[in-house]
Amino acid sequence: MKALKVTKMSGSGNDFIIIDNRFDLLKGVSLPNLARILCQRRKAVGADGLILVENSKVANFKWRFFNADGSEAEMCGNGGRCVSRFAVIKGIAPSRLTFETLAGIIHAEVKNRKVKLQLPPPTGLKLNQKILVESKTYQINVINTGVPHAVLVVENLEEFPVKKLGEKIRFHPIFQPSGTNVNFIEVIDKFSLKIRTYERGVEDETLACGTGSVAAALIASALNLVKSPVGVKTWGGEVLTIYFEKNLENSFSRVYLQGDTCLVFEGELGEDLLEELSFGQNYPAGSEIILI
Repeated sequence: MKALKVTKMSGSGNDFIIIDNRFDLLKGVSLPNLARILCQRRKAVGADGLILVENSKVANFKWRFFNADGSEAEMCGNGGRCVSRFAVIKGIAPSRLTFETLAGIIHAEVKNRKVKLQLPPPTGLKLNQKILVESKTYQINVINTGVPHAVLVVENLEEFPVKKLGEKIRFHPIFQPSGTNVNFIEVIDKFSLKIRTYERGVEDETLACGTGSVAAALIASALNLVKSPVGVKTWGGEVLTIYFEKNLENSFSRVYLQGDTCLVFEGELGEDLLEELSFGQNYPAGSEIILI
């Protein structure tokens, strides 16, 4: 089995594996299992998620996004920024592009390393909801920015037990059966905040979450704590910029996520891993798997 060309990129600390599947290279392959194997750290490429690029009749391309645990998600902000730059680098799409997701059609603009993504209008905003976790009441806010998010405003974010409480809220009965992502934020001033996120599907704290950063900025705005544009400092240290228009009754439109992407490496996927993945089909000449 020949080795396949690979590339890896990250967006604000999130890393993603992207496979150009426009020629149906993965026919017959279990995609959830593919995600679980490739996303393993230390044993495989390692990533927060797997993205498949496919053909679309309504956009420049279509994607399918799988979390590291094999579950399929509707949207991922930092993954969307990475796949947009990938599509431009590979000549799949122009610098102003659209791609099809389970959350709807996403618009993006790529300027070298920076990518600005327009997200669909958020839904399901609820403020100041009380939730009981291990006999203690917490006040949370919820919103869907392509995927569901809970947001808690806290003090002393650096020392907050993000993983422990995040896991409890993510699996709380009120969010079942699909669960939720959980974000903890500390407001710095009217135009900036800090965030830490426990991500559903990764089942751990991640260095950044694009849709979570958007959720945090919109919730903070609805609580009259910040104004657009909001600089969101992620746990990985990078700052994502969130733009939005706040309308009557705390509705939002023209929501954008902007940040940097990083091309990490290019190489080849080894034969041992290919055998573990049980790829049995023949690949067309010149085909490749791109890991981002």
